[in-house]
Amino acid sequence: MTAAVAAWRERVPRLVAECAERWEVSVGAPYEVGAHSFVARAVLADGTPAVLKLTFPDAESEHEAAALAHWDGAGAVRLLAADAGRRALLLERCVPGEQLWAVADEAEADVAAAAVLRRLWRPPPERHEFRPLAGEARRWAAELPARHAAHGRPFDRALLDRAVAWIGELLASPDGDPVVVHQDLHGGNVLRAVRGPWLAIDPKPLVGDRAFDVASLLRDRRPELARDAAPVRRMRRRLDRLAGELGLDRERMRRWAVVHAVAWGMEDDRWFPDIIACAVWLDAA
Repeated sequence: MTAAVAAWRERVPRLVAECAERWEVSVGAPYEVGAHSFVARAVLADGTPAVLKLTFPDAESEHEAAALAHWDGAGAVRLLAADAGRRALLLERCVPGEQLWAVADEAEADVAAAAVLRRLWRPPPERHEFRPLAGEARRWAAELPARHAAHGRPFDRALLDRAVAWIGELLASPDGDPVVVHQDLHGGNVLRAVRGPWLAIDPKPLVGDRAFDVASLLRDRRPELARDAAPVRRMRRRLDRLAGELGLDRERMRRWAVVHAVAWGMEDDRWFPDIIACAVWLDAA
């Protein structure tokens, strides 16, 4: 944990109290207190259930409020209020709120997640501050070789080279108009709701290619994948199913998924073997 994150965590109780006073809400027990976020049950003055979310001020969460405001409840939880200075959000509470992971049948869960994505994929406003996928992807292409070397080359360099090359190819051949993408839609970030039936939470929004936005879903349920005797075959089924549900090019989805897994699987100071394993399986799918 960095000194900045540790300092932010020490400020969380004060930030919670300030938000409770500003928005006239009572704050209950947290769902989670992670290194980079605080998410707790809240109740509005009129008794409406809500959620208070505080996030460490990093680039990924910078435009979460803007994305939720843009979607305005269509496929995602509603934004009730936001405080940019405190990086605080007051959100609609999903009821009953179970995660899509609770759906044991993976095919059924994929169909539900695809329906959420279709609702989210809308063009950005004419004036917006969302970061472009193209800029993020070019940054990954520039940084990933150094990260790979710094972590002791934890996987085959040929896979890295393919991913970097695909970035250039994918950006050079756009497919459809750009939309606001969630970037981190998986079963843990899709909740059952009465008005949903499923709603997305926790976007890390960019503006770009729809095929890119399936990446996190393709590597979902990683503990199950790790135990699967044939993970590549399971990845192929996911690709086939989601390409059909979403009307997307399967190969384009697969390549973006490999790129995203390599990028998110290697940070500057650590790497994640389970995410890199998904990159390897997707590369073979």
